[in-house]
Amino acid sequence: MIISRTPFRVSFFGGGTDYPAWYREHGGAVLSATIDKYCYITVRKLPPFFEHKYRVVYSKIENCSTIEDINHPGVRGVLQFLNCTNGLEIHHDGDLPARSGMGSSSAFTVGLLNAMYALQGRMASKRQLALESIRIEQDLIHETVGSQDQVQAAYGGVNYITFHADDEFSVRPVSLSQQRMSEFNSHLMLFYTGIKRTAADVAQSYVNDINSKKQELRITKDLVKEGLSILTSDQDLSAFGNLMNEAWQIKRKMSDKVTNAEVDGFYQKAVESGALGGKLTGAGGGGFLLFFVPPDRQEAVRQGLHDLIHVPFRFEFSGSQIIFFEPEKDYSVEEQRRENQTLLPFREMEK
Repeated sequence: MIISRTPFRVSFFGGGTDYPAWYREHGGAVLSATIDKYCYITVRKLPPFFEHKYRVVYSKIENCSTIEDINHPGVRGVLQFLNCTNGLEIHHDGDLPARSGMGSSSAFTVGLLNAMYALQGRMASKRQLALESIRIEQDLIHETVGSQDQVQAAYGGVNYITFHADDEFSVRPVSLSQQRMSEFNSHLMLFYTGIKRTAADVAQSYVNDINSKKQELRITKDLVKEGLSILTSDQDLSAFGNLMNEAWQIKRKMSDKVTNAEVDGFYQKAVESGALGGKLTGAGGGGFLLFFVPPDRQEAVRQGLHDLIHVPFRFEFSGSQIIFFEPEKDYSVEEQRRENQTLLPFREMEK
C-alpha cells in the first residue's frame, strides 16, 4: 500500500499566461505558492478475490473491469498513460473540496502518478511528475487547464515559474528571509465561498479565443515581476496587496464567467472591512477567495465575511511526497486457490 500527499496551491499573479495556447507564442510566468492543505491518494494492488479489477473511491465509488470503464478522468488518464495492467484499489481524500480553484484536479493527477510510480518501486523526480501530469491532463484527457498547477503540486513552495515556447518550464523558488516569508504569510486570508464550478468551463470562455486577450495577459505577466520585486525588497508589503487588487480588476475583464454578483459582493465587503486586495484562487466563477489583509484588520474582515468559511493556512515547501509505504503481498496461483477457499463461506453468506 502507498499513500501520497500532494499540496494545493494559491496563485497570486500570472494566471492565464500558463496556458499552452498563450505561452507557446508569447511565453508565460506565474507567482504562486503551495499551502499546508493536501490531497491524499491511497493505492494498493487489488487482491484477486473480486469480480471487478479496479475500485476507485472518491465522492463516488466505481467498481470497473477495464480502465476504459472508469469515469474519473484523472484516474483513467494516469492508468492509460502508465499502461497499467494490475488490478488496483484507489482512494482519494482531500483537506479542501474539489472544484474550488485550489488546483485540486492537478494535485490529484500528480499525487496519483507519484503513488503509482512508488507502487512499481520507482521514484519519479518532481520535474517528471510535473511534465507527465501536464501531458495527461492536456493531451490525454483533454482538460482545458494551464500548466502552473501541476508544477506547483509537484515542486511545492513559493515559486516564480516561467513557461517557454518549447513547452519547457523553469522553477525559481522565491528566496526570502524567514521573517519576511512569515510576514507575507500572515497577511493572507483564505475564504471558501461555497460556490462550486469546473475550472475548465470558466477557462474555455477565454482560452478558446486567447489572442483577443493580449492586452490583459501582457499586463498580467508584467505584474508577476512587479509582485516578485515587492516581496524581495524592503518595500512595505501593502504594495503587494494593492497589486493584487489591480490584478483582480484585470482578470475580471477576461470573461463574464470569471466573477458574478455574489463573488463581487464578498469582495466588496472584504475591501470595506480592510482588505487591500484579493482574487479568486483559480480560473474564476467561485471556489476560494484569497485576500491580502494587514493583521490588525483581519478580525474585521472575518466579521464582514462571517457567512463564509475562513481557512487559516501556512505555506508548505515539500511538494508531492510518498508518506506511507508498505510492500504488497504477491499472490501465487496456489495461494490464490487457498485464499479463495478460505473466503468461500463468507461469499456464500453474502449471497
